[in-house]
Amino acid sequence: MRLARFSKDDTPRYAFVQTDEADGNDYLVVLDGYPLAGQVSPTGERIPLDADGVRLLSPVIPSKVYGLAKNYEAHAQYMYEQGQSTVEHAPEDMVIFMKPSTSVIGPDDPIVYPPCSHDMNFEPEVAVVIGRIAKNVPVERAMDYVLGFTCVNDVTLRDLQQGDPMWTRAKGFDTSCPLGPWLVTKDEFDWRDAAISFTLNGEVVEKASGTTANLIHDIPSQIAFISSFSTLLPGDVILTGTPDASGSLVPGDEAVVHVEGIGDLRNVVVRG
Repeated sequence: MRLARFSKDDTPRYAFVQTDEADGNDYLVVLDGYPLAGQVSPTGERIPLDADGVRLLSPVIPSKVYGLAKNYEAHAQYMYEQGQSTVEHAPEDMVIFMKPSTSVIGPDDPIVYPPCSHDMNFEPEVAVVIGRIAKNVPVERAMDYVLGFTCVNDVTLRDLQQGDPMWTRAKGFDTSCPLGPWLVTKDEFDWRDAAISFTLNGEVVEKASGTTANLIHDIPSQIAFISSFSTLLPGDVILTGTPDASGSLVPGDEAVVHVEGIGDLRNVVVRG
């Protein structure tokens, strides 16, 4: 099931996204209620996804976003080869960072290149969306707390990441966390082996591709670890890691994250 948050006439609403078998087009089946509270019902209204005035928003507005650094061996080696890390291999323990809710944007929203940086990078990833309050969750029950998954671009200011003692500016600046285009519920998504790819200005960046099958710390382990020190709330998001190489973004670039089983997250970079 695809769950979307959208606006029409500047009013945010929720809907299921369904493909009509007759015409092959996608429609928004508008919902009454708040999905993260588990209380929704169809209103009977159906809107074409491409209708005038319809705009997809970030599927959720999280209270917090956690991310994992170097959670694929290929990405850890890439960072070492680029001289952005002094350690060749991925760390044994999880390395966690945070992004504030103000970093979150939706599909087709602009990524704003801040004047404080000269090296913005893309990082395509799978994002986990939490569906219920999670605290001290055991690994074997971790997926019970997941609502679904979406695409994310963990946009990073690489020069600030190298120069600042903390990653607050590098990872947490406004517009650094595009999410979307919608959320796919866990029962319809192969989170164990989902292919991730990235397209820059219409060209596939081969070295940025990968699959969640190669995660060092798998998704249940991530949820268990983070919930051991922080209470996860419905709508909170975990960025699971970028699979291989990242690369530079400049104003005017079109960045598209593709996750198999979810879809495409498109954003254009603009100068701040």
